[in-house]
Amino acid sequence: MDEQALLGLNPNADADFRQRALAYFEQLKISQDAWQVCAEALAQSIYSDDHIKFFCFQVLEHQIKFKYSELTEVQQQLIRETLITWLQAQMLNPQPEKTFIRNKAAQVFALLFVTEYLTKWPKFFFDILSVVDLNPRGVDMYLRILMAVDAELVDRDVVHTSEASYYFALTFEARRNTLLKDTMREQCIPSLVESWYQILQNYQYNNSELTCQCLEVVGAYVSWIDLSLIANERFINMLLGHMSVEVLREEACDCLFEIVNKGMDPIDKTKLVESLCQVLQSAGLFSIDQEDDVDFLARFSKLVNGMGQALIASWTKLIKNGDMKSAQDTLQAIEAKVALMLQLLIHEDDDISSNIIGFCYDYLHILKQLSALSDQQKANVEAIMLAVMKKLTYDEEYNFENEGEDEAMFVEYRKQLKLLLDRLAQVSPELLLASVRRVFNTTLQNWQTTRFMEVEVAIRLLYMLAEALPVSHGAHFSGDVTKATALQDMMRTLVTSGVSAYQHTSVTLEFFETVVRYEKFFAVEPQHIPTVLMAFLDHRGLRHTSPKVRSRTAYLFSRFVKSLNKQMNPFIEDVLNRIQDLLELSPPENGYQALLSSDDQLFIYETAGVLIVNSEYSAERKQVLMRNLLTPLMEKFKVLLEKLMMAQDEDRQMALADCLNHAVGFASRTSKAFSNKQTVKQCGCSEVYLDCLQTFLPALSCPLQKEVLRSGVRTFLHRMIICLEEEVLPFIPSASEHMLKDCEAKDLQEFIPLINQITAKFKTQVSPFLQQMFMPLLRAIFEVLLLPAEENDQSAALEKQMLRRSYFAFLQTVTGSGMSEVIANQGAENVERVLFTVIQGAVDYPDPIAQKTCFIILSKLVELWGGKDGPVGFADFVYKHIVPACFLAPLKQTFDLADAQTVLALSECAVTLKTIHLKRGPECIQYLQQEYLPSLQVAPEIIQEFCQALQQPDAKVFKNYLKVKIFSLNS
Repeated sequence: MDEQALLGLNPNADADFRQRALAYFEQLKISQDAWQVCAEALAQSIYSDDHIKFFCFQVLEHQIKFKYSELTEVQQQLIRETLITWLQAQMLNPQPEKTFIRNKAAQVFALLFVTEYLTKWPKFFFDILSVVDLNPRGVDMYLRILMAVDAELVDRDVVHTSEASYYFALTFEARRNTLLKDTMREQCIPSLVESWYQILQNYQYNNSELTCQCLEVVGAYVSWIDLSLIANERFINMLLGHMSVEVLREEACDCLFEIVNKGMDPIDKTKLVESLCQVLQSAGLFSIDQEDDVDFLARFSKLVNGMGQALIASWTKLIKNGDMKSAQDTLQAIEAKVALMLQLLIHEDDDISSNIIGFCYDYLHILKQLSALSDQQKANVEAIMLAVMKKLTYDEEYNFENEGEDEAMFVEYRKQLKLLLDRLAQVSPELLLASVRRVFNTTLQNWQTTRFMEVEVAIRLLYMLAEALPVSHGAHFSGDVTKATALQDMMRTLVTSGVSAYQHTSVTLEFFETVVRYEKFFAVEPQHIPTVLMAFLDHRGLRHTSPKVRSRTAYLFSRFVKSLNKQMNPFIEDVLNRIQDLLELSPPENGYQALLSSDDQLFIYETAGVLIVNSEYSAERKQVLMRNLLTPLMEKFKVLLEKLMMAQDEDRQMALADCLNHAVGFASRTSKAFSNKQTVKQCGCSEVYLDCLQTFLPALSCPLQKEVLRSGVRTFLHRMIICLEEEVLPFIPSASEHMLKDCEAKDLQEFIPLINQITAKFKTQVSPFLQQMFMPLLRAIFEVLLLPAEENDQSAALEKQMLRRSYFAFLQTVTGSGMSEVIANQGAENVERVLFTVIQGAVDYPDPIAQKTCFIILSKLVELWGGKDGPVGFADFVYKHIVPACFLAPLKQTFDLADAQTVLALSECAVTLKTIHLKRGPECIQYLQQEYLPSLQVAPEIIQEFCQALQQPDAKVFKNYLKVKIFSLNS
């Protein structure tokens, strides 16, 4: 082998050596006999370097995986002998191989197993067992090979290039794996199980590592072998014995879990679980409070969860089968585990608690199905409820300012607990409500002297009731009097207790989340609105010391005001005055750290807009307030735009452009307050927004930071088209002219939706404008599309593809809005060029989304122009270009009918042909029968069949025919 190249295998080698080693590996993979060199190196232990040994196994792995069938029988025998020789050497070497080499060797053995076991190497396991006997190193390799075989047969993740080959490979491998497992069950599994028993018996007291490995193998295989081979007295007794050995009990736990998890007859399953439980209990394992090994308890909790869920699955099956006596016995067995379940659920370690939640959830599901609960069951429900309330509580270590992995895990754990709470509400809503009310009232009475986590969880429980006790449209304060009264009392306590002043971010946030969740309370008791508004507006909310609280409060404040707009009238001007400083645009040069980020300010501007628009003020007053809101933005915008024009430093230019963009965004956001009932016109605000337009549009002619500025103004125009309607039209030509100057693919791509919006909304009103800007827009598009790009520049190719789609979408909007005259009036040469681009889009580009759009355009043009009175020469164009496109596109190899978008493109292609037939009648059929289809050498009977399908009145018949026909031709 190339010794110099092999030096690059060392992790400490420099980049050049590593590159050379990689190239050498690729070279060996395609070489005919390189694997033999590697096989010899392994069999004769030529190399001592671990990375070279690993490399040799990789080459062998590649040979077996991809080129094994090319080998002669003698060569295949050589690979088998190499592996057995290497295995024999493991027991004689002074030092064991590194773990990563043993694992790679096991993978190679497993690959050879799946390739040869059914044909050439039926004694695979017996040969390995005869070599390793009970030698510890040999046993280690034997167990690793077993795990690798299980991974091949059970955990197989097949990765392939195309979807079709993926499913084919998956089906083939699934069938092969089933056959392998069936053959193993017949020929060798009993012997393998016996070998496992011997290994466990021999090593359980003197080699815990091998014993744990063996238990892992048993746990893996038990899911697909005959359970009676394992679930018998000698095996179970040994496993239960391991439960008392500290170094073995975690693996023994997992092994027992797999046994319990195995599908079997419900009565037998109940007996098995019960016998296990008796022995575990007598061994003292149910005394959770005396156990301080949390890692073991997490595994034990998983085992108890498995046993509980197995019993519940048995109960469900027995009920379904009508065996009430056995079901009752199983239910008693389940009830007997509840005390243990509760101990684990309430455990201070969240992993231990989390592992038992499944059993707990399923147990509550049983109780939900029972017609009446016993006193003990009611007590169990209450105990689970108390456990959930306790476990929802944050601990002292939770880092609220810098949440990491531990905090994320607790958030996920809380979500699990919430599901339990929801299930508790289904079992006993009255009990849940009473329990939450008790905890809430007790805590809120003394919140000043109570720890933050207890205050937070009390409010959190009230918040959670909103989903746990579902109602229509949040109407928690009507209907059921008991519930409505309880929730109303708790909400009243929440807003009057002063708890919003608690000095902890978690409590503050929970307070605001809850008042917004129960906004309907304030419709019932509006006298509390001022109290909550003040909390939002002062140091507790929008002016809190924590940026996290300020940010979340900005969003919640917006929601609160929107939901209570009818009740907000008395407070509007006071609120607008109080938020004045939060609305200020922060220019980049003043160095002042604003309280809110620009994203947060968007919510404040929207809130201000909602307050003004939904007020009961006159249109004149609304206009004054809206002008007061937007004038400072316009003034700042003018000043900042002048500064940007003079700025030299690029960083400063960017900062100024961002600030200008924020100003436009804020003005745009205020317009979200308007609706069909409260339009800009009705509120007397048209003039203000027209002033904004006049202020912002000059930014389009700024030569600096064009992308940022154009994006902001474009978004504002989108909003104004909706809000100002035809009043915006005078501004569109000038804006469009600026946006088409020096534009790139992305600019055009984002500009076209604006033109589409104008076209679709105003239709013939904008026809003169569209006719005027049609060719300038198209020229700008064609110019960008024709720009040369590097062959491998994926980004540029994608940008062009998206621009092409936008271009076709524009043509679709124009034709679909009944304005084909916009195209027709562009002069014959331009019209022809446009039509050819559509034909090209339908046929030449393998982009089904664009193809679909092109066929929609073509069918629309045929519908509009394809009759006897259509433009001169169009009928000729239909036959010379549109008809051929309908055949050429689907017959291309890139036209993949396995793709949903392509199927839609074919459907539109069918519609185009149907439209041609509809407009041209028998002439179309005659052309197809006598000229076009014969020119493609289509058989006469197929031509006849095609034309009959085309003439069917039901379009679906022709669509389905075309799909089947194209599929058969492309296959």
